[in-house]
Amino acid sequence: MTTVDNILNQRRGGILLHITSLPGAGENGDLGQEAYHFVDFLNSTGISVWQVLPLGVTHDDGSPYQCLSAHAGSPALINIDWLVTQGWLQLSEQCQECQGTTKFNKSCLVTKAYVGFLERATAHDKNDFAHFCDEKAFWLDDFALFMALKNEFNQQCWNQWPVHFKERQTKALKEARRRLKNEIDAIRFEQYVFYRQWLALKNYANQHGVYVFGDIPIFVAYDSADVWANREVFKLTESGEMSVVTGVPPDYFSATGQRWGNPHYDWKYLKKTGFEWWVDRLRTQMELFDILRIDHFRGLEAAWEIPASEETAIHGEWVKAPGKALLKAIKSALGPIPLVAEDLGIITPEVEELRDEFNLPGMKILQFAFGGGSDNPYLPDHYVKNCVAYTGTHDNDTTVGWSNQLSEDERRYIYEYLGNPQTSLHCALKHAAFSSVANLAIVPMQDVLELNSEHRMNTPGTTTGNWRWRFDWHQLGQERVDRLAHLVGLFHRK
Repeated sequence: MTTVDNILNQRRGGILLHITSLPGAGENGDLGQEAYHFVDFLNSTGISVWQVLPLGVTHDDGSPYQCLSAHAGSPALINIDWLVTQGWLQLSEQCQECQGTTKFNKSCLVTKAYVGFLERATAHDKNDFAHFCDEKAFWLDDFALFMALKNEFNQQCWNQWPVHFKERQTKALKEARRRLKNEIDAIRFEQYVFYRQWLALKNYANQHGVYVFGDIPIFVAYDSADVWANREVFKLTESGEMSVVTGVPPDYFSATGQRWGNPHYDWKYLKKTGFEWWVDRLRTQMELFDILRIDHFRGLEAAWEIPASEETAIHGEWVKAPGKALLKAIKSALGPIPLVAEDLGIITPEVEELRDEFNLPGMKILQFAFGGGSDNPYLPDHYVKNCVAYTGTHDNDTTVGWSNQLSEDERRYIYEYLGNPQTSLHCALKHAAFSSVANLAIVPMQDVLELNSEHRMNTPGTTTGNWRWRFDWHQLGQERVDRLAHLVGLFHRK
């Protein structure tokens, strides 16, 4: 039996593909049969890790790194056919305006299914729903009310709501819970459906030798149930506004840095509470995943804090964070859990020390490896077993796109370093990732399919055109399946 201790201590191969990128009939992939088909594909090649992006409820830009809750799952990922199969949604109820797959249209269909659930569900299912609501009440009650109010106020950010709701006045919230009871219950049901579908998929993956690798954004969105319901956890003014926001300084991705706009944590308050909010967050995520990456891990040692009035991230400063105390609290509460540190960007000895003290594998990106000389930490000769090797991530160009932009001198150097393989450069990088000493090697699905820049998932620093890429099974072909399986077997990554 595989334990927490050896999930990340064995040689494994993985594929990075978000749920929304799965094939299917709607506007994005979901938790239906295509997801199970993808697990079967992974199993057939010997791939044992499926990495996805955060699963939360996104804002209109679709970014899974700016979600409305640190706990809730996205309604856009719910598979509607499953509701029909359960007998809770009739095909005749799927009116034309609800055929779309945006989170709002799906919410409409799930609300209709909730009516059917109340009328036709078994006693076991109704008890299961009641148990879910009770078990998740610590976040679900606030989230359901938050979403009901957000719908009532035409999706406005909570700081624009009437003051008695913005300030969470007891009398106003009690009245809203009474007035919006039906909608609140439907939102709870929506989360019940998401969790039930997701955990069924995860169980299927585990039964077929595939571990699910999730991602947790270090910061949460300002317009979220978390900030609205837990203002004391964040650095806010008395009126609830942000005086500082998060981001990163100028780096490889952007000359002006990245101004993310999330609120910073009030670490002094969190420390007084034993980091309870963070522990609860990790407890939820470890129910959903087998492995978890902490995005922007360096922010647990020090984070880039930008005055809210600044339009870019240039004029910020590093502010220390109690990462050691936080990770100790998480380990004390949850035991040893398989965490990966996203340690890209400006990494100091202090960040490396924090990562290594808790024996967390860091990340090595091959697309970053071939500039800066022989001391470049992303060159494979610097890898250790306890790391995760990637060709690229969701923030990178596809490896085909990346290789197409190289100069002849750059290509010549890379080929020489890799031993002058008689293959295309993008295939050589996949070979380098799988052949490396890294315990876990992961390639994005775009690189398996050998796709160009038109198929990249995200371009950091931009707000449009991202998070929409989907693949089609016709792009795969048996030759690519065989090639992937060969790499897995050749380098003992089963």
